[in-house]
Amino acid sequence: MKKENVIEATNLTKIFGDFTAVDAITFEVKKGEIFGFLGANGAGKTTAMKMLIGISIPSDGKATVAGFDVSSHPEDIKKNIGYMSQKFALYDDLTVRENITFFGGIYGLKRSQIKIKSEKLINNLGLQEVANDLVGSLPLGWKQKIAFSVALLHDPKIIFLDEPTGGVDPITRRQFWEMIYQTAHEGTTVFVTTHYMDEAEYCDRVSIMVNGKIEALDTPKKLKEQFEVDNMNDVFLKLARG
Repeated sequence: MKKENVIEATNLTKIFGDFTAVDAITFEVKKGEIFGFLGANGAGKTTAMKMLIGISIPSDGKATVAGFDVSSHPEDIKKNIGYMSQKFALYDDLTVRENITFFGGIYGLKRSQIKIKSEKLINNLGLQEVANDLVGSLPLGWKQKIAFSVALLHDPKIIFLDEPTGGVDPITRRQFWEMIYQTAHEGTTVFVTTHYMDEAEYCDRVSIMVNGKIEALDTPKKLKEQFEVDNMNDVFLKLARG
């Protein structure tokens, strides 16, 4: 059975003055897929993601996310997605429990729903002993896992993760990817940017951006065969060097 597309972009473009940050990119993402969106810093991937999550209007082209047009229905998109940013995801001066309650309210959940989901999240992550501690006092790895879980509180169709494992240790990275796999297995689409090329191997499909354009898009296995290399890092190096 063919899976439906939950993200579709056609010639999606973003221009700032004389600079084209995202240059007519076209791709689709299927339901339940782990889609890796790769590229060096400045390649345009964060700008593209901002258009997809409804916080930046495209200069040209079109895209739909969860069935809604990014230009005309950004608020509907925001209700149907989860988003975990690289730099800011939780409030350090609130406790774990207060963060969950706060974001549950932002996502429009009822108090009764927040209470149930809050206890479930705390138990699933084994946070019973630190639930009333300030988030700022926790290790980065814990913060990342909590932020990921909080972004899923309202059962979104798609979750966007911007460099979610940046700066965490290898064990935490592996645990984080186990959470990603579980999320995709349950039917939520995962759209993830990363600069760790070994993480590209964990994705169902990968796109690689160079200078605002998608220069490659396929499964990791097929990309390695196409470029006649043994790993995704070498695929990236071949593309980056032109």
